[in-house]
Amino acid sequence: MSYSAGIQDAATFIRERLAPVPELAIVLGSGLGVLVDGMSDIRSLAVREIPGYPPSTVEGHAGSWVAGTLDGVSVLALKGRVHGYEGYTPEQVVMPVRLLGALGVRRLLLTNAVGCVNRLFHPGDLVLLEDQINLMFRNPLRGPNTTAPGPRFPDMSAPTDPGINQMIRDTARELGLPLRVGVMAGFTGPSYETPAEIRMLDRIGADVVGMSTIPELIAARHIGLATAAISCVTNYAAGIGTTQLNHEEVTRIAEQARPGFTALLGAVFQGLAGSLEH
Repeated sequence: MSYSAGIQDAATFIRERLAPVPELAIVLGSGLGVLVDGMSDIRSLAVREIPGYPPSTVEGHAGSWVAGTLDGVSVLALKGRVHGYEGYTPEQVVMPVRLLGALGVRRLLLTNAVGCVNRLFHPGDLVLLEDQINLMFRNPLRGPNTTAPGPRFPDMSAPTDPGINQMIRDTARELGLPLRVGVMAGFTGPSYETPAEIRMLDRIGADVVGMSTIPELIAARHIGLATAAISCVTNYAAGIGTTQLNHEEVTRIAEQARPGFTALLGAVFQGLAGSLEH
C-alpha cells in the first residue's frame, strides 16, 4: 500500500470513530495533555488503534486523539506527538498532520516545550513562533510528491499563519498574559544541545530550540493548512543556565506554566472558531 493510500485508510478509520471531526485541532506538547480534562462530549481514540500510526514512546506524550467541546468550541486534541529521535522517518513524524488535512481540519495549533537561546527569555515564558531554522537536516517532503495535494516546492516565507499569529498576539494582550515572539531552531535530539551549538544558534538568530514542530509546520504549509505554534520555555539552553538539563525538569516547568498557557489556548480557540464561521 502506498503512503498516500495509507493516509486515506487511516483517515477513514478515524472519521468513523470520532465523527463529527472538528475543523479546529491542537497538538498538545509536554505537560499539556490535561487540557482535555476540561472538555465535554468526548470521543477518544488511542493511536495504537489507528492503522499505520506511529505510537509515541516519550514520557508526557500519551498517544490519543480526543474530539470534544471546550468552552463551547468543537476541538480535536492530539495528546502527544512522535519525534525523529524515536527512530521514526520524517514521513512518519508528520503523519498526524497529513491525517488532519485528510480529515478536513482547517485550523491547527501546535504546542511544544523548548529551551531558550535568547537571554531575554526565561523558563515559564510563552513564545509565539513566527519563523524557524531547520537544523534537523531532514525534510518530510523529500521523495516523490505524492503524499499530499501540495506543490513540489512550497513557499516557506511564512511558516506560520500571519493572520492567526496576529489574533494570538491580540488575545494575549487582552488577557494581560506576557507573550514573546521568536524564531525556533530544531535539532533532531535526543541529546540536548552543547554550549557551542547554542552560541551558534544565538549568532544565527534563533530565540528558542527544540526537537519537534518544525517538520509539522513544513507539512502543514505544504498542504495549505493554516497553522500557528506556541512554545513554552521550560529550560535555559546549555551554557546559559547553571543546572544540568533533564526531561523531568522540562515536564515540571511545563506544568507550572500550564494555567497561563491553558487560559491563552481557551481564548485562542474562541477566536479560531469565529474565523471558521467566515
